[in-house]
Amino acid sequence: MSHSNGKSHIMAVDDQPANLKLLEDLLSRQGHVVRSFPRGRLALEAAVRNPPDLILLDINMPEMTGFQVCERLKSDEKLAAIPVIFLSALHDASDKVYAFQCGGVDYVTKPFQVDEVQARVQTHLKIHQLQKELQLHAEHLGELVAERTSELAETQARLKVLDRAKGDFLRLIHHELRSPLNGLLGVGDLVLDELGDSQDGAELREMFEQSRKRMLTILDDALLLTEIEVASDTFSSEAADLLPTLQAAVEAAGAFAISRGVGIQIESGGAVCVIARRDLLLKAVQALIEAAVKFSRAGDTVRLMYRTAPDDVQVMIRGAGRIPESAIGRFFQVFSIGEAITPGGDLGLGPPVAQRILALFGGSVAVQNLEPAGIELAIRLKNASL
Repeated sequence: MSHSNGKSHIMAVDDQPANLKLLEDLLSRQGHVVRSFPRGRLALEAAVRNPPDLILLDINMPEMTGFQVCERLKSDEKLAAIPVIFLSALHDASDKVYAFQCGGVDYVTKPFQVDEVQARVQTHLKIHQLQKELQLHAEHLGELVAERTSELAETQARLKVLDRAKGDFLRLIHHELRSPLNGLLGVGDLVLDELGDSQDGAELREMFEQSRKRMLTILDDALLLTEIEVASDTFSSEAADLLPTLQAAVEAAGAFAISRGVGIQIESGGAVCVIARRDLLLKAVQALIEAAVKFSRAGDTVRLMYRTAPDDVQVMIRGAGRIPESAIGRFFQVFSIGEAITPGGDLGLGPPVAQRILALFGGSVAVQNLEPAGIELAIRLKNASL
């Protein structure tokens, strides 16, 4: 590190005036500012007031040895990083070892070799400068990280507020829409009752019931989607018996399948428990069964089967039909709701709701076309016994 005048400040500590004079002349010619002290105590006091960039420290001095001075320096947090080069006429290896043990960075023996002193001083000044720059860089980086972390925390807090607001708004819309919607549906029932059992009345009744179910389902699915996105950590999981859950989902989708003339069969794979919440798993499987039914035509059959794999439990829902290749990648996207890609019209929110429900419990679902014909919805669930 250089001081404000651009020169490095070096402290020389030696009880021999001739040595101090030699070091002053030698280092001044190199462009350094040199401060000389004949006693360790004086050097310590000066270092506290104005820390140097490097210290040349004699070992054998009266009052305090160089080792004692170095230990005092290293015990002071503000002075500990200053590099210390020891000076001594001694050649005992134990002195060199102790010099490094008490915090010295190098060792120069007397009588001084000019080139050696210059080289060692330059080397350790450069190392010290690089260490200081690295420390400043690390401190600056720490400040940037702290600043970005603070900004991220604020952003996350704002997003949580917005998510809560979004959830509250959707719940409000859900509630407020149901009231006038129930009124409209009630009026529709009265009008259809007036038509009686005529053919027109039956056709209108069927259209009316389909629209009623679709509107109420979309409202409920949209609310559930938002709750999953906003508060996924509030959904608990447990060990759910898979076969009864699949059977209940088949039963729940039965009326829809019958209305399309499509059969549903389930192949038992034995008793197995998965990690899920039974009511939500039932809803997800029902939605995927109904999606498979929509790709089928009257007379087709949707089949469910499951098996236990080494790491999970796999549930396959297979049906007839074919998914347009352009739609496979968007099959579970919310905004694909309006695309009429099946003989039964669009898929609604069922597939995206199912995918997000399964993800809540560490599960997943994928879709593909089978060869030569048919589609498969493959569900993966965590095995509760693992």
